[in-house]
Amino acid sequence: MSTFKIEGGYQLKGSIKPQGAKNEALQILCAVLLTSETVTINNIPDIIDVNKLIDLLKKLGVKINKLNHGSYSFKADDIDLNYLESAEFKEDGKGLRGSIMIVGPLLGRFGKGYIPKPGGDKIGRRRLDTHFEGFINLGAKFRYNREEYFYGVEADELKGTYMLLDEASVTGTANIVMAAVLAKGRTTIYNAACEPYLQQLCKMLNRMGAKISGVGSNMLIIDGVESLGGTEHKMLPDMIEIGSWIGLAAMTKSELTIKDVSWDDLGQIPSVFRKLGITVEQQGDDIHIPAHKDGYQIQNYIDGSILTIADAPWPGFTPDLLSIVLVIATQARGEVLIHQKMFESRLFFVDKLIDMGAKIILCDPHRATVIGHDFKSQLKATTMTSPDIRAGISLLIAALSAKGTSIIHNIEQIDRGYENIDKRLRAIGAKIERLPGN
Repeated sequence: MSTFKIEGGYQLKGSIKPQGAKNEALQILCAVLLTSETVTINNIPDIIDVNKLIDLLKKLGVKINKLNHGSYSFKADDIDLNYLESAEFKEDGKGLRGSIMIVGPLLGRFGKGYIPKPGGDKIGRRRLDTHFEGFINLGAKFRYNREEYFYGVEADELKGTYMLLDEASVTGTANIVMAAVLAKGRTTIYNAACEPYLQQLCKMLNRMGAKISGVGSNMLIIDGVESLGGTEHKMLPDMIEIGSWIGLAAMTKSELTIKDVSWDDLGQIPSVFRKLGITVEQQGDDIHIPAHKDGYQIQNYIDGSILTIADAPWPGFTPDLLSIVLVIATQARGEVLIHQKMFESRLFFVDKLIDMGAKIILCDPHRATVIGHDFKSQLKATTMTSPDIRAGISLLIAALSAKGTSIIHNIEQIDRGYENIDKRLRAIGAKIERLPGN
């Protein structure tokens, strides 16, 4: 288990470029299974979760060539379906939540898809009902081995249908779309997720020959086709990383430029940070954060009541940035209520921030009230353990702003979502060192 040693309390300066989007990568990479032709994908982030999925595809028989950093070609013309029922697959699939998204394309193209109960973050229940109910609606038979926690769907033929999703699940929508593009007839998905990454998937599938309309809305209409061809695709920058760098700049009172952010795909993110009092300037397709030498003031609602920041399906605010917002608020002027609706264990990392001197009241598993210090009381360095990707980066930001030397254990959780983060932070002046595990 590796560790970060961080000397905090220093201002940073310079520019940083976000990696390709992790959550888009997990969908796009699975889509290569839908065709026997070559698919080239650019701007793939070099992170643990994505590399695990690439290894999984390789074991399935996908021919993979690394063209250069972040660019790969994939050719799924000789898939080994026997691997899906092997003991090796049951072990490999467990370690990666994104592995669930191989089921839709395998079901659509080959009539069968299996997956062990996926792992991933310890942030609360993340149910799979939406995925499998969608497959059943398309005509698949579902089975579940409770002893081995092994799911399966099989179908001689998928048939298009109308379905109303019980939740606007991004991965659920992506999985159903990938199955439906090769189904017979028309599929209508209402209450579909419409995140930019899901839009990217639909646009890529359309370039491959799919017929998907309503992209960007919560109703997708898919007319099934016989087969799909190859294409080339470039992934968007990671909006969660962009939000992380905004938070880092504010907490360390640093002037930072975040390069090539794809402003049109950021949705509520800039406005939410502005409500916290952070100056977010658009410079072309870059974000410039000036040094907040005098701190930042949280805006109340127009009637004077306390600001609440809550997560919601797109175009609402992404839940992956609530932990960043919570950390930023610890040094703001004013108070804010953070309401994490989707995951009941994601706020439990606040005890680490309280140990560092933050004023936070954890109201219940979903809500926390933060009373900002206005930088009058600096966070204190401490030793902590990263529980998941997003809490991990939040604790790292807190450590970089704190006075003294902090230690963060279990940094593999951070590496799952952030590419070469220590090297990239050192390039803008951070004092961070990676220590090998025991």
